[in-house]
This record gives sequence, C-alpha cells and structure tokens, in this order.
Amino acid sequence: MAAKGEEVARIVKKLDKMVAKKSTGGALDLLRELKNMAITLELLQSTRVGMSVNALRKQSNDNEIITISKSLIKSWKKLLDGSEQPGKEKPQTIPTCSKELGSSKNIEVPKAPITPKMTRFPPLPVTSDSVRTKCREMLRAALQTDGDHVAIGADCEFLAAQIEEVVFGEMQNTDMKYKNRIRSRISNLKDSKNPDLRKNVLCGVIGPEQIAVMSCEEMASNELKEMRKAMTKAAIQEHQMAKTGGTQTDLFTCGKCKKKNCTYTQVQIRSADEPMTTFVACNECGNRWKFC
Repeated sequence: MAAKGEEVARIVKKLDKMVAKKSTGGALDLLRELKNMAITLELLQSTRVGMSVNALRKQSNDNEIITISKSLIKSWKKLLDGSEQPGKEKPQTIPTCSKELGSSKNIEVPKAPITPKMTRFPPLPVTSDSVRTKCREMLRAALQTDGDHVAIGADCEFLAAQIEEVVFGEMQNTDMKYKNRIRSRISNLKDSKNPDLRKNVLCGVIGPEQIAVMSCEEMASNELKEMRKAMTKAAIQEHQMAKTGGTQTDLFTCGKCKKKNCTYTQVQIRSADEPMTTFVACNECGNRWKFC
C-alpha cells in the first residue's frame, strides 16, 4: 500500500506541475497509469489525486485527456459515495390488537425519509486551523461578489479552499506574510473596477494555482495597468531630461523661488497629432513642473 501511495503521489506531483505550466505533454500516459491502478478511498483522501486530475481536465483542450479524466473522476466519485451511504435499517414495528381476529400482529411503521448526505468530488482540502478557515470564508465571499458565480455555475467554496491551500502550501504557516497574501487576493477580487479578474477566476481562465501567486500588478485592471505604464514612462522621460539637460530660458517663473533662471525640454509623449509636453526645471532651487 505504501509503494502504491508513493506512485500515486509521484503522478500527482507531475500533474500539478503540468497544470501550473499549462502544458499537458505526457499527461495521457499518467492518466492511463492511474486507470490501471486499484485506487482506494484511503489513497484518494491522502494524495488528493482527484483534485489534480480535475484541474488537468478543466485546463486541457485534448478530447482524449478530458474523456479519461472524466472517467477516472466518475469511478472515484462512486467509491466516495459508496463509503458514505449508511446501511439500510429494518423498519420499526409496533404490536396492535385485531378485534376481528382476536389476536395481535405487528404493523410496520414507515420511517421518515433520511435526507442523503451531500458529497462533492473532488473533496474540499481539509483544515482545522481557525485562521485558515476564516481566510477561506473571506475568499469565498469575495468570489461571490455581485452574484457572478450563480450565472457561471462556479463552486466558490471549493475555489476559495484551493486558493488558500496553495497560499498556505507556499508559506507553510499563517503569519503576517500569509495574511497579507490572502488580503491582497480578497481586495482585488472584490474590486468593482476590476470585475474581469473575478470572472476569469470563476470561469477557470485563471486557475487557483495562478491567482494564489499573482502579483498586485498582474491582478490589476487593464485601466490601472495603462495608468501605471504611463506614469513609469513619464518618470523615465523626466529622468532622461534631467541627464541630457535642456534649453536655458527666462520665459518661465518658478512657482517656488519665483526666479526666472529655468531650463525647459519638450517631449512627444502622446500621439503624433497632439502637441508636445514641455518639462521645466528651475536652475536655482531644482523645482520641476510640466505643462502642455
């Protein structure tokens, strides 16, 4: 059993790497290996192989990979469901007396229907840590913002657990670094100015493994990315202007020292049909400003 567990763990590790790199080369061979193995419930729970296969299925466009993955998940789900179905109980009977026959007999009393226990596959990553549990709840609430998950049909509880699991797997504790990583995910997912990020996570375009490690710049909206890009460009141009100098002039008055000893440089930072931007530097106090 130990050897089989190691073999399944090896396959899981390879599948997770494929999902992270968005490359499915060799995935078919690994899935066929799993198909030929007698996977037990214990192996399912200890290796979480179901999560890895399901993540591969969602990412792959290969019909054969998708078919084998679905087949494996279906068979494993039956195994999981079978382990949680309680055995049938005999109906209770109560004695009653029959006046006509002058004898007693037992009448079966039907039991109230038992609501079957809901199961999910793959199962949620398990944790008993209160901090981690709270973080998962907050991530789920962020994913449910605006109700997009209903239309898309996404399982926010499962996605939140996966994201948190990846973050914890990297940090290995729940210190401030872990909490800051979780907070930044929540803040960006709830950002009303960046709804595409949340939708892409719910649709599976951005997987839990990706959103868990993305930087703030990567999670930012396109509008904010363009704004940062423009600011960086302006800063670089200003720095270059400071190095190359400009044209001496007394046409400008410094707003700080009120002197007219200035240097100006004109730079085309917008489209060609727009006027150039003039950057002015005071040679007396170092104050800088610009105008169109």
